[in-house]
Order: sequence, then C-alpha cells, then structure tokens
Amino acid sequence: MIIDLDNYLVSIKKPVNPKNQYTNMYAHRASQSKTMNLSFKKIAETLKKKYKPKLSLEIGSNDGVFLKNFHKKKIIAVEPCKNLAKITNKKGYYTYDKFWDVNLAKKILKEKGKIDLIYSANTISHIPDLKEVFKAISICLNHNGVFVFEDPYIGSVLKNNSYDQFYDEHVHVFSLIAISNLLKIHKLKIINTEILNTHGGSIRFYVAKQDSKYKISKSVKKNFNLEINKKLNKFSTYKKFSLRVQNSKKQLIKLLKKLRKNNKKVISYGATYKSATIFNYCNIDKSLINYVIDTTKNKQWKFTPGKHLLIKPSCDMIEEKIDYAFLGAWNFSKEIMAKEKKFIKNGGKFITHVPRVRIIK
Repeated sequence: MIIDLDNYLVSIKKPVNPKNQYTNMYAHRASQSKTMNLSFKKIAETLKKKYKPKLSLEIGSNDGVFLKNFHKKKIIAVEPCKNLAKITNKKGYYTYDKFWDVNLAKKILKEKGKIDLIYSANTISHIPDLKEVFKAISICLNHNGVFVFEDPYIGSVLKNNSYDQFYDEHVHVFSLIAISNLLKIHKLKIINTEILNTHGGSIRFYVAKQDSKYKISKSVKKNFNLEINKKLNKFSTYKKFSLRVQNSKKQLIKLLKKLRKNNKKVISYGATYKSATIFNYCNIDKSLINYVIDTTKNKQWKFTPGKHLLIKPSCDMIEEKIDYAFLGAWNFSKEIMAKEKKFIKNGGKFITHVPRVRIIK
C-alpha cells in the first residue's frame, strides 16, 4: 500500500495489468446477491427520478444488475469482461466489451452522443490510471450531466480494520480528499457525497462539470471536514493502521489454531477476493480451514489463489458437522445470518476479523 502525498490517494504499490484480470473468464456475478440487487434497484430509481436522464451509461456493468432497472433504449454499458458483456448484450442492452478510456469515450460520443448520466459501482477503483478515467468522463458527459460512482471508502477501512479491502482489483481505496484533488485537473467538481454500508463501507460521489448548473451540497463540506478531523491526510494515520493489521493477523491465527487443537471443523463462508487477501497474508491453509463454500457456480470445485483451499457448493452445514464458519464475505453478514438460522440454532458459530477478531455468538 502506498499513499500519494500530493493528493492523499491510497493505492496498492504494484497493480496487476487489468487485461490479465478482466477477461472472458471473470467469475463475479453481482446479481447473485440479494443485497446487491436491492441496492442497485434503489439507486437506479433514485437517479432516474432526480436527474431524468435521456441517455445513461454504466461503466463496469457486470451481468446487468444495475442495467435491468432501465429501459433498454435509454442506457448503454461498458464491460471489458467479454463473458459478462455477452450476457447483457443478449438481454438487449448495448454493451461495449472494452476498457473505459479516452478512445472509447470518443467512440461513444461519436456513435451515441453526449451522456446525461454516467454510473459506476465498484469499478473506478479497479482502474490504475484515474487521470485517464476522469478525462474520458469529461469528454462524453453532457454539460449538465452527472457522473455518479461508488467504491470502497478508506474511512470505513480504517474504522473496521478491514485490510482485506486491499487486493489485486482494488487498486485504490478512495477518500473525498483524494478524489477532490484529482477531479480539479479535469474541470470536474463533487456536488454531493454519501457514505454507504455497501461492501463493508463505501463512498458515493456525485460529480458534474465545474461550470454546470449544480451547486455543491452541504454534505461535501461536512464529509471533507470529517476526513480532516480523522487525519486521513496524515501519513501517521496509516502507520497506526498497519500496526492494527499486524495484531489482527496474530489474533486470527491464534484463534484458528486453538479451534483446530480442540478438533473443531472450520470452513470459510464465501470464496471472495477479500478472503484470499486474509488467507495469504495470515498464511491460512487447509491445516486451519477445511474448505470454502460459495454459491457462484463457476468458482465451485476450483481452488482459492495462493493457499489452494478447495471451493465447494453451499451445503447443509449441520449435516457436514461444521462447528465454525469464517466470514469470508463479512460484508454480507446480515444476509448470511438470515440464511443460516438453522446452523446458528444448532450451535454453529461464525468467525469474523472486523472490526476485531472474534466469534459471533
């Protein structure tokens, strides 16, 4: 992790080439989560009602979980993962199976015209070159258009000690301070912000051109001052965070070793990118966790990266005689707890590392 002291952007030091990540084999399906379906439906309806866009665009459309809330002729999509782009194209949503950049923005401008609403969720933070991103936005965004994007929030990461937000896809973890500084270069301004619970803590930015009709809301100044008070612009804040992370690692390993010594069966619930960070950083292998379960079919009967834990389909955890389940998908804990009431009633317990390592009773 590095902190750019020019704008206080927090990023991973050596990002992976996106072309090696976002291929026709991409596994994540946003629509398989009930929580995400409801979240995208809610924001889609809000944006349509507030801005009444004639033409919208989504960057990183995945399998269409946001798109499906729009008329097929009123929204277009950008999705570089060709297997996902095929899904939305088949559903009738015009999808560019390319990476978002200046060349694509110019192509869209020529073929479709100016865009009234551009939306992106959990995608902008995946792109190494943010200057290219915002330059492309400026090219095809209508004069009074709005760009709305949401991604993991560094304020929530520090609060929750959720160091698993750092992995190959999450090139950056955003703050209002950092994004404000980057947008100025492209004559864009933040007109509103919202702190969300989504994905364990996200921030949503509403962006417009500097000379547009929109005024800057009170929430921007309020959240900016909160970040200054929390010292998100101080390197010392992140040094303290690193010490908390090291302690979390020690406590998690200690707990799992104790459970294994007592002959308890422990699995991981959710083959997530977050859990892969935990397993590799904490050196957790099959000696501590038996296997991982996940509902995503194209993840099943494969192995987690690095530690090679087997990924199985969801199972009856009582029949499997599971004692503990580590919340690899802790950001969906409410949905998981509601689904696994029978397991909990029969004495099964969940383990989490946020905001501290503990057994959830």
